[in-house]
Amino acid sequence: MKVIEVARLLGITADTVRFYTRINILNPTKSKANGYREYSDNDVKRLRFVLSARQLGFSVEDIQEIIGHADKKKTPCPTVRRLIDQRLHETEERLAETLKLKNRMQQAVLEWNQKPDKSPTGHMLCHLIEEFTAEE
Repeated sequence: MKVIEVARLLGITADTVRFYTRINILNPTKSKANGYREYSDNDVKRLRFVLSARQLGFSVEDIQEIIGHADKKKTPCPTVRRLIDQRLHETEERLAETLKLKNRMQQAVLEWNQKPDKSPTGHMLCHLIEEFTAEE
């Protein structure tokens, strides 16, 4: 299969296929006749795995580590469990920070709806932002 055929089959862009080829997650053969890359069924299976892993929040580096274990015929499952725990923890931290930001934004909206507009002065650009103090 050519790059565009793999991309269409998996519903991704050709650039995505090329990216995973460039970082050696996929290893297509080159056609001697025309120099085009030819992707095997195993390349497609590997790319499906990569796309599934990305949907679970695994980074490209994580996926390379997982594939490295599998390529050496070692079970990647302990690594997968460790990495998903790390990614979950990171996601929970980002979510907590995002919720704090949402609360600050809601607080600002409520406060700013009660204040008049003012023109910038030599000392202030926007009084709404400069006078705002978030309550944690």
